[in-house]
Amino acid sequence: MPVRLLVFTRTTAYRHDSIPAGVEAVRTLGDFEVDHTEDPRALETPLDAYAAVVFLSTSGEVLTPAGRERLAAYVEAGGGFVGVHAAACTEYEWPYYGELLGARFDRHPELQPGRAIVEDREHPATRHLPAVWDFVDEWYDFRTNPRGSVRVLARADESSYEGGGMGEDHPLVWCREQGAGRVFYTALGHASEAYDDSDFRTHLLGGVDWAARSAR
Repeated sequence: MPVRLLVFTRTTAYRHDSIPAGVEAVRTLGDFEVDHTEDPRALETPLDAYAAVVFLSTSGEVLTPAGRERLAAYVEAGGGFVGVHAAACTEYEWPYYGELLGARFDRHPELQPGRAIVEDREHPATRHLPAVWDFVDEWYDFRTNPRGSVRVLARADESSYEGGGMGEDHPLVWCREQGAGRVFYTALGHASEAYDDSDFRTHLLGGVDWAARSAR
């Protein structure tokens, strides 16, 4: 049976041009059955049929009160949650969401090449990557450093690009458990071209598989 995912891309703040490419990437990454929506009412209905809910470059306040309750209950009961890129710019007014994701977006320098240092080569999202991963992205800074409450998989090397604001310890990709559920977040995925990159696609697939408990 294919793994069923709900991909949510509603935005009420900045909207990424890469969202269609990201949705298409998730559809074609693996043996997934994907329901894509921007309707917040979709999160008000039972989510038990989904192995994971993916917030793909969502932004701003995107959920209704009922949707917040439903998503929290789903994850706490064992559901998977995946946040991609601007998912960290989402639901600032809901404290639980910040805990769920692990950290909230603060700022970013301009889009540019840089390097990610892969700390954990055991996770399915990073085991295929080199120890130093060259990539082009916005290299998000976060309001707080999530290390200590998350399993850091990769961090940004701020010496490799201009404008970093977190210093030497700059987590970029991580996973964690929330209740009985699993949460995976990657700050990468700003540009449409990212979703054609084979390393990034495998990275995203590994994160989704882990959160959905379908890791290959």
